[in-house]
Amino acid sequence: MRKVLAISTPPTVRDLGEFALIDRINAGRTQGPAVRLGPGDDAAVLAAARGNYVVSTDMLIEDRHFRLDWSNPDEIGRKAIAQNAADIYAMGAEPVGYVIGLGVPGDTPVDFVTRLADGFWAEAERAGGSVAGGDIVHSAQLVISVTAFGDPLGDRPVTRSGAQVGGTVAIAGRPGWSAAGFALLSHAHPGVVRRNEDSTGGVVAAAVAAHRAPRPAYDLVRAAMVTGTRPEALTDISDGLLADLGHLAAASGVAVAVESVCLCDPDLELCAAELEADARQWILAGGEDHVFAGVWAAGVAPPPGWTPIGRIEAGRGVTVDGARYRGAGGWEAFSGSESAKSDHSR
Repeated sequence: MRKVLAISTPPTVRDLGEFALIDRINAGRTQGPAVRLGPGDDAAVLAAARGNYVVSTDMLIEDRHFRLDWSNPDEIGRKAIAQNAADIYAMGAEPVGYVIGLGVPGDTPVDFVTRLADGFWAEAERAGGSVAGGDIVHSAQLVISVTAFGDPLGDRPVTRSGAQVGGTVAIAGRPGWSAAGFALLSHAHPGVVRRNEDSTGGVVAAAVAAHRAPRPAYDLVRAAMVTGTRPEALTDISDGLLADLGHLAAASGVAVAVESVCLCDPDLELCAAELEADARQWILAGGEDHVFAGVWAAGVAPPPGWTPIGRIEAGRGVTVDGARYRGAGGWEAFSGSESAKSDHSR
């Protein structure tokens, strides 16, 4: 009798079930020292070493904040943790734990969720802290909600409201790269992006990678906080450099004067040339780089690794080279304004 070959298909989350899936993605993980009790009970238990927490939460929704044809699950997982960890560091704190709400369609392959969890843990290892728990539910599309808990690196958090007139504004990281990657992915088939990598010395690849999985300069914030060069004010650049500096200016009741010459980036110009785009617009208004912007008091030099880009003056708002910027300043979730945010519904 002729044998019939069985066709094996990868298991989906529907096949495995909620609790077996939770067991699968938590197996073999080692919790950080601040996690007193991790997954397995009704809630996690974290130690508050300094008596208080810094807490932040953020969401990523498929086809708005990421695309499955642009990013692999590891990159999506890393991005989800990075944008939350960056908010914790932007308060002068260090992450100690994350809880993650995950909505997935039932036909999602188990391997996809496992790789997503690998991304969560890989970025958590880089930023600090560990995944202490969460929830998994069925949903029509992939939705990720991360809540991060942080321990202040000092006697108190650093807020946006501490900037004083005469202070120096400096950044840690390279703004505009996520916007460049977004533009490249939006206007070119991935094969075109790959062909252009050689002609730009890998700059195109770096821009695309910056959009798929940003790498905030956590170490520079940590060093500033623990070496006695603590900033007066601090913020994470996620909505666009001018937009977030505007939030800092408003919170502090001051004006921020940016010098564009300090933001020139020849590598980013190579990406702009590929698309006949404006690198300056990416730098000033692009989002999702998770660059940090800090303010140091008059007479205090920003620490190594931070690039001065302007100063704090009396007044209100943000200027570029002494004038109000006429282009789009960044991202606002419901305004429809242009930015590097992966809002694919526009």
